[in-house]
Amino acid sequence: MPYLQRDGDVYVLYLGLEGQTDSDNRFHPDWMDQVHALLDQVEASQGPAALVTTATGKIFSNGLDTDWLAGNFDKTHSYLDRVHSVFARVLALPMTTVAAMNGHAFGAGAMLASAHDFRVMRSDRGFYCLPEASLNMPFPVGMNALVTTRLVNQVAVEAMTTSRRYGADDALAAGIVDEVAGAEEVLARAVARAAANAGRRGGNLGLIKAGLHRDLLAALAVPTDASNLIFAN
Repeated sequence: MPYLQRDGDVYVLYLGLEGQTDSDNRFHPDWMDQVHALLDQVEASQGPAALVTTATGKIFSNGLDTDWLAGNFDKTHSYLDRVHSVFARVLALPMTTVAAMNGHAFGAGAMLASAHDFRVMRSDRGFYCLPEASLNMPFPVGMNALVTTRLVNQVAVEAMTTSRRYGADDALAAGIVDEVAGAEEVLARAVARAAANAGRRGGNLGLIKAGLHRDLLAALAVPTDASNLIFAN
């Protein structure tokens, strides 16, 4: 399950099990509950703070837990609403957030990275990819809004309709990420970027971010049903 560590004023949220380097870090319901609980801890803290989200091994997050969904098809809509709640929580967090992308970020994992204020991507391994078009999967309204808001239009078109896998250099050129770094530097660079803004944590920053993301947060709050799924193909 996800866990927290602290580096000075920066909280580091790890998406996988402590000591485990081969986890897909998929959005299982229990995993999402733990992420929210850890973010509760971060928000309850006092003083300067910022958040870095990362993982270990070759995967940042492979997105939706398709195995769980296959056995709980009747819960698809409520499950997607819970996924959207994770994105919204990160978007609105009243502190600077940075995704330290240690490896592959696919589907909802890529969207989670895009929900952060900034992204540092490993230069030598990992792809940012939205595979929905290739998998014949829909983009719910909330996910559609997140991608089309956080990526420039033509990049969103390409990412959503071709399922292109962006390596670090291409992701940087496309504006998907803000910085690339070697494997041993990704986390440190992300922590440094977050720490530089830790003193801005607070209600005013929360208001600024709520204003920046007002329409996106509203879209993520729309309950998912069969009438508001947007297909990529």
